[in-house]
Amino acid sequence: MFTGIIEGVGRLASIDSRGGDARLSIEAGNLPFDDVRLGESIAVNGVCLTVVAFNAKSFEADASNETLSLTTLGGLAPGALVNLERAMRPTDRLGGHLVSGHVDGVGRVLGIVPDARAQRWRFAAPQPLLRYIAKKGSICVDGVSLTVNDVDEQGFEVALIPHTVANTAFATNSVGDAVNLEIDLVARYVERLLHKP
Repeated sequence: MFTGIIEGVGRLASIDSRGGDARLSIEAGNLPFDDVRLGESIAVNGVCLTVVAFNAKSFEADASNETLSLTTLGGLAPGALVNLERAMRPTDRLGGHLVSGHVDGVGRVLGIVPDARAQRWRFAAPQPLLRYIAKKGSICVDGVSLTVNDVDEQGFEVALIPHTVANTAFATNSVGDAVNLEIDLVARYVERLLHKP
């Protein structure tokens, strides 16, 4: 489980194709990494991955064919910056919202507009996900917990403060880029409970 508060920005060093799935090598960048352990979970652009090997400055993780096909990870080029967050501990503060690291769909950056010192970002979202996105609700975009400012039939809008832009991979994003989306866990479970036969 994660919070959507990015702990560091790393870099995709390589993707090694292995018969339909892939081994990703990720430079940890400024992620606090001293006590990393084999088998722990690290969210990479919002995708929960398991550490299968590591050294002092990087880690490796396997991505299944399912993960590669349903997220943006398979389309990243070596050198791409990625948002990183280690799994939360029971004693951590929940600064964002509860994030599973299980991506629900891929969206796209539709617009970036300055708004005083902040920026308003607009994202397209797949139609099946829009029903779960609520104004002033939470959404996770490339692993970042964000508050929805507006939502309509095509997508949603958020505000990014200068700190968020400077301390995430959003600093390298532009209009047209694909992003991983995870809807709020609460919305998913509420629907399941309401439609249970």
